[in-house]
Amino acid sequence: MHTIWLTGAEWFAVLRIGLGLWWWESWRHKDKKSWFAGGGITWAAGIADQHRWPVVRKGFDRIVKPRPRLMAYVVAYAELALGLGLIAGLLTPVALVAGLALNLVYLVLMIHDWAEQGQNLMMALISATALFAMSWQCWSLDAVLF
Repeated sequence: MHTIWLTGAEWFAVLRIGLGLWWWESWRHKDKKSWFAGGGITWAAGIADQHRWPVVRKGFDRIVKPRPRLMAYVVAYAELALGLGLIAGLLTPVALVAGLALNLVYLVLMIHDWAEQGQNLMMALISATALFAMSWQCWSLDAVLF
């Protein structure tokens, strides 16, 4: 593959690292005090309560609502782990699949918010592209370790 400046594998590594920075920024910009006190889950519960799909409401009520503090930590530290894993290129395929899954969960929950949809669709597309292009081939701990 002929490209300008970098090789194809290096461009996909840039894409992977950029996605990692995006996830890291999702973690970094959270107001941790409010988030871990349940603010983020309370906000999401309001969205789930008005969701047009009953399965989303029921799933949220059964899985997330009873455990707001735990789920706040799971969401925040999943975003941090995804960011750091993709930036460093450690367990990259796992991080890409997990990020794709998390973006799909966000996509389904936020079905009414077009601004969120654009972000989640873009991140899901980057995850799929980086996964199928095997973006861990260069500039990654995976390439060094495995």
